[in-house]
Amino acid sequence: MAIAQLISAAELEQLLDDKNRKIVVIDCRFALEDSAYGLASFQQGHIATAQFADLEQDLSGPVSKGVTGRHPLPDPATLSAKLQAWGVDDDSQIVLYDDGPGAFAARAWWLLAWLGKRSGVALLDGGLRAWREAGLGLTAEVKRVEPGNFIARPDNQLLISAAQLQHRLQDTQLTLLDARALPRFRGEVEPLDPVAGHIPGAQCATFTENLDAQGRFLTPAQLQERFATLLGSRPASDLVAYCGSGVTACHNLFALCLAGYPLAPLYAGSWSEWITQPERPVAVGD
Repeated sequence: MAIAQLISAAELEQLLDDKNRKIVVIDCRFALEDSAYGLASFQQGHIATAQFADLEQDLSGPVSKGVTGRHPLPDPATLSAKLQAWGVDDDSQIVLYDDGPGAFAARAWWLLAWLGKRSGVALLDGGLRAWREAGLGLTAEVKRVEPGNFIARPDNQLLISAAQLQHRLQDTQLTLLDARALPRFRGEVEPLDPVAGHIPGAQCATFTENLDAQGRFLTPAQLQERFATLLGSRPASDLVAYCGSGVTACHNLFALCLAGYPLAPLYAGSWSEWITQPERPVAVGD
């Protein structure tokens, strides 16, 4: 089974109606400009049976000023315990969603892959927007679930550190993809971090370009064409993804897997960690 999977609103509705299958639905809504938004929205209404995962409280670890980026990885044992509390078993079918673009849901997907859950995990294509557009309802009821038995087995081969990445910047085979919007990549604006620009040698691969006008993922063939252009003649095995804080890069990693590429490493600290050390090089422009 492919590591990256999509599920439509209609397919999810059918799954939830199947009383013979255990489906774990996780609501990953969040807003960078309002950290209370996700939980407040979840409490107002969510897909039936969904559990809530907060980007900063659940899907990230503590921030250390001047050391980490804005969303460091969570402790594997801590996240594993939370996944168990949400009912996740080793063989669970999991569906992740956010408001629609999929960035926060993709972060949860990547974390599950990092912890060893490589099958039975799908993103709701189009997120809650697609669910609503299909005329499907929400509930404010939070369902109690039986704890799951999921055990984390973190695979740190999916990670690259700042030091490792800096050492590889002169590698002509490296493809370094930055998921942020082009103005941030160029250093023209920087709304979140104290330094503008990008890691030298990176290419801008804005994550929203993985989606069509309706906010659904492009077809695998379209995504394959997109990333083949970015890779050029370089091998996919030498690709590394990053973004502002290790969140939207996961969207690119998910899209790459949809396109048939292997799961590439993530520079989890990303730009917000890179700039904590002034000796690390910074580039602006294209």
